[in-house]
Amino acid sequence: MPMSIRDRLSGLIPDRGLIDTSVAIALGSIASDRLPLELAVSALTLAELASGPAMALDSSVRAARQEQLQRVEATFEVLAFDSACARGYGRICAEVAAAGRKPRGARSVDLMIAATALAHQIPLYTLNPADLRGLDELVEVVDLA
Repeated sequence: MPMSIRDRLSGLIPDRGLIDTSVAIALGSIASDRLPLELAVSALTLAELASGPAMALDSSVRAARQEQLQRVEATFEVLAFDSACARGYGRICAEVAAAGRKPRGARSVDLMIAATALAHQIPLYTLNPADLRGLDELVEVVDLA
């Protein structure tokens, strides 16, 4: 259900948040009232988006992906993956392992993006909350799916 201006003003929607790659790709289809006013992306999201044009075989797909990458770079604050994020990643890996899941492999970048949210103490907005199960004690994960 969409949030009203009253909900936003009463603090139900934070002022700032980090969007993951899934949200950055689908941003045009997500109602703006479901997102904080100030959005950031991790440099890791840019890395994932940068791989899109490089992997595209079709020139029109390549151009669309390049445009999307440039739009995200120009629109959002980019948060570096720095030493605070690296320490957060260690905590997140420990939490994932304690939950009986493997922190390595395909979900590593998702967990590093979550570590960026942890280091900056901001909520993480995603369309893939299952990738971030078990992190509730460390990161506020907002399911936009």
